[in-house]
Amino acid sequence: PVAATAVAGSLGLPRRLVSILEGEGLFNDVTAIVLYHVAIAAAVSGTFSWPSAAGQLVLSAVVAVLVGLALGWVTNKLMGLLGDAVLQTGLTLLVPFVSYVLAEEMLGSGVLAVLTTALYLAENAVDADDVLGRITGQTFWQIVDTLVTGAAFGLIGLELHNVFGIASGREWEMFGWGAAVVGVVVGVRLLWLLPATWLAKRLHKRRDYDEDIPTTWRETVVMWWAGMRGVASVALALAIPLKTDDGAPFPARDEIIFIAFCVIMATLVAQGLTLPWLVRRLGVRADTDAERELERALAVRAAKAAKRRLKEIEEVEELPEEISERLLRGAFDIGARISPDVVDEERRERYAKRVDRMKAVQRIQREMMSAARHEVLAARSEPGADPEVVDRVLHHLDVRSLR
Repeated sequence: PVAATAVAGSLGLPRRLVSILEGEGLFNDVTAIVLYHVAIAAAVSGTFSWPSAAGQLVLSAVVAVLVGLALGWVTNKLMGLLGDAVLQTGLTLLVPFVSYVLAEEMLGSGVLAVLTTALYLAENAVDADDVLGRITGQTFWQIVDTLVTGAAFGLIGLELHNVFGIASGREWEMFGWGAAVVGVVVGVRLLWLLPATWLAKRLHKRRDYDEDIPTTWRETVVMWWAGMRGVASVALALAIPLKTDDGAPFPARDEIIFIAFCVIMATLVAQGLTLPWLVRRLGVRADTDAERELERALAVRAAKAAKRRLKEIEEVEELPEEISERLLRGAFDIGARISPDVVDEERRERYAKRVDRMKAVQRIQREMMSAARHEVLAARSEPGADPEVVDRVLHHLDVRSLR
């Protein structure tokens, strides 16, 4: 889903649609990869049985989900025991590989197992107060995501000359096949979305809670046109075996790779470049009022939780009146900082003045911390300076600056 969500995120689309694109892209990729394995096995072995293929598909899914949930539970417990941001982030790098290998060894889908593990961990965060761990993990995985995505799309460029070499002498025939498959891919998505959206709306009316579904035909059209193909298609096309079990060349391997690249280029370039225009023409925009209302509600809940905890502490601890009032103002500030609308005009003005004073203090503190860091770094080049001690002191200053 990288291509679609990267474009959608910059267009101000409703978060609901972006969530659908992400979830749909993940599970579509997983389903496609499982079916791909079944098809490759049939082509390599030269035999195929519908009952066997259906059984393999069900077994693959069930085993993958069980392995993913089990490993997710174990990892969640380990994260709580480690307690160190670096070790926790390192564990999140190793776990997907363990999940993948375990599922594959047990005849399950490695990709589905990884996805299940990731969703379990996302839904069962260990420690809400592990600020440094969350920031470290998010930063690390943003870097990994950028590198992996860049490498995958870089493969498109590196393979293009080979792909065009495949079509040498029969370009029009190959482009015709590519165009036909592009038409099927784009058309089938529309034929699927129209009844699926209609059915979702009918079911939605019978329920009392909000669901992530397209609410208008305009949103359905945007969902349809955002169905771009990318990283998974590149990986699957290039992973097709060169030979079958009997030593013969894999049937139509070159043609499959060429058609896959036609689909990738057509959807990424044509749909990707025209999606912003389509969104503007249809006027599909995020419901900013609803977002602000949710933000305001969360701000109120956060402030009430802080005040509730302060009252519990005051019942067991003797706090000076001045300190108690200051902490109570801090509880109000938590909500006002998230959404200024939660407080009245007078309090908003007082809060704005406090914010101005805090900004001035923070600016001076940043300059002081910057001077401290420069001094510590300068000590690294001094004779007899221990780099390990310098790094330890610098890390302490960095963490304090982050807080």
